[in-house]
Amino acid sequence: MQRHQLGLIAEDDYLLIAIHSNVEDYKLAFLINKHLKTNFRRKDNDLDFFKKEGHITFSIFEYHDIEREDTFYLISNIFKSVEEKITSAGSLFETNNEEKTYYLLPEFKKTEFFLKIVSDETDFYEQNLVAKLNKTPSIVTAYQVDTNHLKSKTNLNFD
Repeated sequence: MQRHQLGLIAEDDYLLIAIHSNVEDYKLAFLINKHLKTNFRRKDNDLDFFKKEGHITFSIFEYHDIEREDTFYLISNIFKSVEEKITSAGSLFETNNEEKTYYLLPEFKKTEFFLKIVSDETDFYEQNLVAKLNKTPSIVTAYQVDTNHLKSKTNLNFD
């Protein structure tokens, strides 16, 4: 009789890498695909949050490594919205545009993107991947994030 095992991945079996870059999300995905030989594709649905401030959305790209059965997510950390405010100036009304910035992980306000790697063997990626990302053009720096100290860890539960 043949045995089958279910490969369960615990909620904490992922590696999180912070990426600082000033390029657009699609351009970063293209550069990572080119230099790391991946195949990131934009997901059909963005990462959505509905808060009292309104609809907040973060772009997300996905790549599935078929050989290792690991999944990679490239996620934007920043969402900017422009709201039109109407103010009264005497007898006339004046409109002003107000820009608000929201963060997926507010404790990393200077980080533009995150790379989340869901794998049961995160040690495989820890050393080499960060070095390769740091050699990629348009990436200022990339480093591993200690997920044990994240306050907004639940925002990363989307897979």
